[in-house]
Amino acid sequence: MALLGLLVPVCRAQNSPKVALDTSETLFSLLTAINTCGYDAELSASDPVREQIRAEVAKTSQAFDQAKEETTILCQFYRDHVQPDPARTLAQYVSLGLDLDAPPGFALKVKDADLPPDAAQVAGIVPILQKFYDVAGLHAIWQRHQLAYSALVDRYHEPLSKVLFDTEIYLKLPSAGYLGHSFTVYLDPMGAPGQTNARKYGADYYVVVSPGTGSQLKTEQIRHTYLHYLLDPLAMKYPNAMKRAEPLLVNVKRAPMDESFKSDISLLVTECLIRAAELRMSAPRKVQEAQVQGAIEQSVAQGYVLVPYFYEALTQFEKGPLSMRNAYGEMIGGIDVGKEAKRVAQVQFAAKADPEPVRLSRPAPPEKLLISAEQRLSAGDSESAKKLAQQVLETKSGDPGRALFILAQVATMNRDMQGARNYFEQALGVAHESQVVAWSHIYLGRIFDLQENREAALDHYRAALTASAALPEAKAAAERGIQQPYEPPSRPQDTKN
Repeated sequence: MALLGLLVPVCRAQNSPKVALDTSETLFSLLTAINTCGYDAELSASDPVREQIRAEVAKTSQAFDQAKEETTILCQFYRDHVQPDPARTLAQYVSLGLDLDAPPGFALKVKDADLPPDAAQVAGIVPILQKFYDVAGLHAIWQRHQLAYSALVDRYHEPLSKVLFDTEIYLKLPSAGYLGHSFTVYLDPMGAPGQTNARKYGADYYVVVSPGTGSQLKTEQIRHTYLHYLLDPLAMKYPNAMKRAEPLLVNVKRAPMDESFKSDISLLVTECLIRAAELRMSAPRKVQEAQVQGAIEQSVAQGYVLVPYFYEALTQFEKGPLSMRNAYGEMIGGIDVGKEAKRVAQVQFAAKADPEPVRLSRPAPPEKLLISAEQRLSAGDSESAKKLAQQVLETKSGDPGRALFILAQVATMNRDMQGARNYFEQALGVAHESQVVAWSHIYLGRIFDLQENREAALDHYRAALTASAALPEAKAAAERGIQQPYEPPSRPQDTKN
């Protein structure tokens, strides 16, 4: 491991801070495997070692019958999990690779249920990779190219050190004070050089970079991740100040940014501070004032509504002697929540947001996802509600009955009667909550009434009546359905979910 001595001393004590530039045989094996099966993104712009490794693996993977057989199995899995966007194809394997131990075992570091959603989608490759690693001789190929990998580390050591050092200088905040945390940049040329993947695993931060033919290092995402590494721990020290800012979450429910920022004020505050810091760090030399204002307005339109406040607060911070660790509390406490809420109320949010560079590589608790989905549905954002409900189903980690019920309601909002019927029926097959059971029956009764199948409608209303003993509103709706066929309202009115 090549430690960045410029930033931290070489120290092996337990819980010592670690800032490192490194390579990983696990990532090499996984990315080499998908290259073997057709992952060609930005191949012509990649470091020459990528082509060399691909040629060697192509030769060894076809050397004998078992190697051919395991390669066929591997490539069938790869083709079944190719995403429309090559960046997403790579990202899911990066997420998985960071959660795997060293070869040849490639054991998961976490429980299956704790895998991030994109990694969970391709976790089935692990037993296939174990066999392919052996028959294709990946370890021998890895060893043959260690000089090339070491040369990449040497090439990027200085520019990476400068990025991180400049970030620490700006914040007046050395990473040496971050015991128990780590920040690791992995270099592997087997990915697309135009893509950088950043992940947060608890207190550990990772960036995976694929060097290209040029020597220039793409620093923006690395710096963004390093800002998270330095600033995320500070947010945890001021829970009362964060809670005071929570009313702002109501104002950003319709923003296009990632759902996590809409439900966790500390995540939103930190992201806004980071975006403001990035603008302040680049503004003096590279960016004109008009461009800065445009970037601020773009951030606000995406939902990062405190960027203007932090941009101004940082101008004062730069003039003072305090480090960010000492100035942070006053900066957060200085947010005028009422004033910011009034300003945000006038914001016209954009249709979509830029993806957050740093992915939280542990999935949100399923209960939280379902609550967020229900909130998005109530706010009229059916697309976000649908995505969250589907995530719960895909990861098999939440209440499938509630998730299917949400999808049924989304279909209803979209006037997809057949889709709504299918989801309500599926929900009844797995639901345990009496509210989901009762209202699924009621909605199915109404659908059958609209289809002029009164007998089937009555069966569902009667079933809803049985399930709604402790639910007065559902019981009343079921009784109305039994008394007379359902007719859609002639004007908009509130309905019970």
